[in-house]
Amino acid sequence: MSLTTKHALVVEGGAMRGIFAAGVLDGFIDHNYNPFDFCIGVSAGATNIASWLSNQRGRTYTIIADYSCRPEFINFHNFAKGGHWLDLDWLWDHIARHYPYDMQAFSEQPIPFHIVTTDVNTGTPVYTLGSQSNLEMILKASCSVPVAYRTPINIDGRKMIDGGVGDSIPVIEAYKKGAKVITVVLSQKQGYVKRPPKAPWLLRRLMKNTPLLAEAMINRADQYNQTMAFINNPPPDCTIHVITPEDNFSVGRLTTNKDKLEAGYQMGLRAANKVVQQDT
Repeated sequence: MSLTTKHALVVEGGAMRGIFAAGVLDGFIDHNYNPFDFCIGVSAGATNIASWLSNQRGRTYTIIADYSCRPEFINFHNFAKGGHWLDLDWLWDHIARHYPYDMQAFSEQPIPFHIVTTDVNTGTPVYTLGSQSNLEMILKASCSVPVAYRTPINIDGRKMIDGGVGDSIPVIEAYKKGAKVITVVLSQKQGYVKRPPKAPWLLRRLMKNTPLLAEAMINRADQYNQTMAFINNPPPDCTIHVITPEDNFSVGRLTTNKDKLEAGYQMGLRAANKVVQQDT
């Protein structure tokens, strides 16, 4: 590999499915494995990268397997009364009090960290470089699933929500930023194909005030599957290493079963061991 070859780490989101990436990145910490020149994360993938960059092993595991499983966070009854289905306000406050982020460690590490959000008014992805001043707010915006969290977050005068709407797996963006080697951690099993929404008319109705965002959500499956085609057949000057959960991975977006989450985390640790062994 040339000394000038850039190696990027890309981590997909997927809410509770992020437990797999939590295991992968904790495994990287265990082995002091870090060949990356920059990283890009989406939603839960971004929060995973953040904890990895601050060297806080186990932090994202606790956030997903404990805090996010609590009824204060996932509460459909609250949603039915006009509140949030996924209450990020409660979650961010709880994390800040019980497992705060080590911003000093993040500030002292050298790897650029790009976080994906989606512009509510245009439906397009935005890639923002994380810094001490903006990191917590951009991570929250990247995790704010539309409809489930009702309040878009203002970032530099733009309303932002879940980065997964605009760019679920930003490997093409990593390539555009100069990466010729990309390690991508997916939260779906190998061979996954995303299906379009069953009721696009309903999305358009629910989101009539943000029509371009509605179209982005409707087109998300096409965008996702095109990205997977890029991953499976990258340009000649690009090598992509894919890390996926095992075939019996049973964690869904809103899974709170502790045994399933623990199994998914252990899969991530095993996957990291395999990557390190292959790279040494």
